[in-house]
Amino acid sequence: MDFNDSPEEAAYRDAARKWLETNAAAHKGQASASGRRPNSPEHMAAAKAWQAKKADAGYACITWPKEWGGAGGTPLQSVIFGQEEAKVGVNYGYFTIGLGMCVPTVMAFADAETKTRFVKPAMRGEEIWCQLFSEPAGGSDVAAARTKAVRDGDDWVINGQKVWTTGAQYCDYGIVLVRTDPDVPKHKGLTMFWIDMHDPAVEVRPIHQASGGSEFNEVYFTDLRVKDSQRLGAVGEGWKVALVTLMNERLAVGGSSGPDYRTIMDLARQVTGPAGAAIKDGAFREKLADWYVAAEGLKLTRFRTMTALSRGQTPGPESSIGKIIAANQMQDMSNQGVEMEDQYGILADPGEAPMQAAFQQSLLWAPGLRIAGGTDEILKNIIAERVLGLPGDVRVDKDVAFKDMPTGR
Repeated sequence: MDFNDSPEEAAYRDAARKWLETNAAAHKGQASASGRRPNSPEHMAAAKAWQAKKADAGYACITWPKEWGGAGGTPLQSVIFGQEEAKVGVNYGYFTIGLGMCVPTVMAFADAETKTRFVKPAMRGEEIWCQLFSEPAGGSDVAAARTKAVRDGDDWVINGQKVWTTGAQYCDYGIVLVRTDPDVPKHKGLTMFWIDMHDPAVEVRPIHQASGGSEFNEVYFTDLRVKDSQRLGAVGEGWKVALVTLMNERLAVGGSSGPDYRTIMDLARQVTGPAGAAIKDGAFREKLADWYVAAEGLKLTRFRTMTALSRGQTPGPESSIGKIIAANQMQDMSNQGVEMEDQYGILADPGEAPMQAAFQQSLLWAPGLRIAGGTDEILKNIIAERVLGLPGDVRVDKDVAFKDMPTGR
C-alpha cells in the first residue's frame, strides 16, 4: 500500500502547515504570557480563542457540512490537519468530547431548531459539552444505567447520579443516557437527552486524582426537569443513539499522547547505573525493542483506519485495538521511565523532574486511560467477537426486565 499523500492531499497538508506556522506561533506567544495552567480561566480563554481562529479558517471541524459551519472536507483532510497541529504543539482537550462525540450525536438525532442553536457555537468553542454515561453501579456496562427519567406532561424529570464525567465542571451542556422503562431488558428501556449543565438541579463534584488534577467528576440530578424536545432519538431507543456516541468515543480516546519509545531512549542515554548508561543494559534494550515493534504495529493499524477513511468507509471495531495497545504501553513505559530516574522519579514538578516530568504524569494518567472509552476487558471482548468472530459471552440477563435484575443487595 502507498501511504504517501496524493497530490491533492499534499497540497492540503502544505496549506495547513503554512497556516499553522503563521498562526500557532503568535497564539503560543500570547497564551504563554498569561502563565496559564490547565482548567484555569486563562487557559480556557486561550483554548477558546484558538478554536475560534481555527473555525474562521475552516479547520475547526473539517468533515462537518458547510451548512453547520464545517469545511465539508474529507476525513483524511481532518487526519492531515490533526497531524500537523500536533507537530506545532497547540492542542487543547476541552473540545474533544463535545466535537468528537456529543455534537455529532446531536447532529444525527436532534431536530433542526436544536442543531441550529448548538452546532456552530460548539464548533467555535463558545460552548463546551460533556458526555454523561457511566454510573457507580454500572461499571463498564453503559446499558446498566439506573439514572431514571419519568414523564410529566411535556417534560421529563431526571433523578440519579453519573460518575467519571470528564470536564463536567466547566461544561455548558451535556448528553445524558437515562432509564425511562424498567419493565423491559436493560438495552431497550433507555432514552437520551441533552441537558443544561448550569441548571440548579445539576450538581457537579470534581474527583481529586492521583495526578493532582480533577479532570473527572461525579454529577447528581435532583428533579432535573427537561423538555421532551430535548430528547435525542425515540423514547426507548437510547441504546442505538449511545452506540453512535461510543463508536466516536473509541476513535477519539484511542489516539493517546505521552512519551514514546524515542523519549525513553533519550532518557536511557542520559541516566547511568552501576553498569554505566542505561541504554547499554540488555534487559532494557529488550524492552525497547518490544515497544518499538508495538509502536510500528500501532502505526500500521492506524494506516488501515486512514485507508478506510480515504475510501469513504467508516472505521469498524478494529479501532479498539489501538487503545488497548497504546494505554498499556504508556503505563509500562512510564513505569520504566520513573524507575530509571531513581530518586528523581518521585518529583512531579515539570520544572524539577527529568524530561519535564513526562513519565511521572503519564504513569499517573495511564490507569485512567485504560478505563476511559471502555476498559481493557470490554475492548478485548469487542475485538474477539466483532473482529475475530469468536463466540460472544453468555448473557443470562438478555431477556430479563431491568427491574428484575439482581442488584447485589
